[in-house]
Amino acid sequence: MSELVEHIRGRLNTDALEIKDIITDIDRGEIKVPKFQRPFVWQPQQALELIDSIARGYPVGSLLLWRTSEKLKAERNIGQFKLPETDEMTPTKYVLDGQQRLTVMYASLGAALNGSGFNPFYDLRRQTFLVGTTKTSAKHLFPLRLTYKTTELLNFRTEIQSESDKEPLQARLDALISALTGYRVPVVELRDLTVEEVCPIFERINSSGTKLSTFDLIAAATWTTEFDLADQAEEISEAIAPKGFSGITNETILKCIAATLLGSIKKDDILGMRKIEKSRIEEATESVKVALRRAVDYLSREFGIQAMAFLPYEAHLICLTSLFKDREALSSDENRRVRQWFWRTSFAQYFRGASETFVSNEIREFRAWALDGEILIERFGVIPNAPVIKATDFHFRAAISKAYVIALAKLNPRNITNGQHIDLSAALSSYNNKQFHHIFPQAHLKRLEYRDKINSFANICMLAAGENNALSDEDPNSYLPRSIRRHGDSADAILACNMMPPSDSVDYSSMEYADFLDVRSRILAEYFARLCVDKPS
Repeated sequence: MSELVEHIRGRLNTDALEIKDIITDIDRGEIKVPKFQRPFVWQPQQALELIDSIARGYPVGSLLLWRTSEKLKAERNIGQFKLPETDEMTPTKYVLDGQQRLTVMYASLGAALNGSGFNPFYDLRRQTFLVGTTKTSAKHLFPLRLTYKTTELLNFRTEIQSESDKEPLQARLDALISALTGYRVPVVELRDLTVEEVCPIFERINSSGTKLSTFDLIAAATWTTEFDLADQAEEISEAIAPKGFSGITNETILKCIAATLLGSIKKDDILGMRKIEKSRIEEATESVKVALRRAVDYLSREFGIQAMAFLPYEAHLICLTSLFKDREALSSDENRRVRQWFWRTSFAQYFRGASETFVSNEIREFRAWALDGEILIERFGVIPNAPVIKATDFHFRAAISKAYVIALAKLNPRNITNGQHIDLSAALSSYNNKQFHHIFPQAHLKRLEYRDKINSFANICMLAAGENNALSDEDPNSYLPRSIRRHGDSADAILACNMMPPSDSVDYSSMEYADFLDVRSRILAEYFARLCVDKPS
């Protein structure tokens, strides 16, 4: 330990620098942000509080910089400000800790007057800081970006001379300028350490508190000049975006990598990846690039899912990615078992509130079922019966509602009003509640003083938004018989593809809402059961 301490101590330099000196280094391109740092995430109020602390002379913490002649292939700009390139011989100081504070200081005091980004002003009358824009121009509002710009600062001083309260305004401005220009920021500089030596330091600094996500920590710990997990995740995300899965997060991608590498997505296990050979993580990441595309293709092909928003559970994608790591394609038996698993876990809400430990165990159970049929399918949940379906409200955020939508879409439904096929690519690419119709309209039921089960699954079908708007709150005892007459011989086929009872089995002109729910919930229960056991319609 003593040798390690001496090793770092001999390469460490501490100083207290004026903000102007730090800004100068940034403008020269000598201070940069390594890619393994996450982007600027502070909210405006946090930034204003930092500037207020500096103006009051409060300590705001030190900056930790890594000075090296090694040029990193991946660098971030500071906030929205593009930094100049430097030659290969000039050492660069990479920010290891304090990026958010550094970005605020540069945006506030070093950026161009008309530049974008965080642009604070000081109200000389109220003596408070506020966020302004390049168009903010009241004479008593001082743009902090003038602080180090001599000519513009003099012009501002001249402007406030025309104000009736010029003397207190001038005094407050002088005090502010003095506080900002005299403030010194503690800077700790590590010199000539290798990437391998720096990453553990960066990781240690950011592993306590809530600065970084699990993904950020793993990206930092596994970063090399040749491998950047953040770039790899972006590449994976871009590859599946055209398939409709543009909403996938870095955390989900990391879980897919962990599932293929470790068979677990537990946080402790994922954090343990920091100790695994980086070559294994690189191999797993390459494997996930292929497996995740296969999983997304499978979800689209077998279930019609065309957007991440319609996937019932993240666990579905993780488990399928683990499976397609080992399978380019599934056999007919494997395919049938996977379909059974998907529908049953969705309708049974099997993964609702599932912990990382639960999902990790289920990765193994799913693979055992999908590949060998070694366990009973019933372990993945109970198929909802008619009373459960009738009592379940349709809320799109719920996984069971998403499963219900893709189950309805699987029937290639037609509008119950005009018989035209519903554009499923539009309906399933992004959620629009106008595409889902209350067969007994909400307003109609409320007029009849119904309060219970208005949003029941049994009262929801798919309908083009235009038709939905046209129906509005019309009485179903009127519009349904009218539609059935219009459809003629096609009427029962249109009703069937919407999981509604045939016209010769019920009287739609007089049917009560409670009776309709009973009949349709039984039809839906039979359909859900067919999907879960994978029997043809």
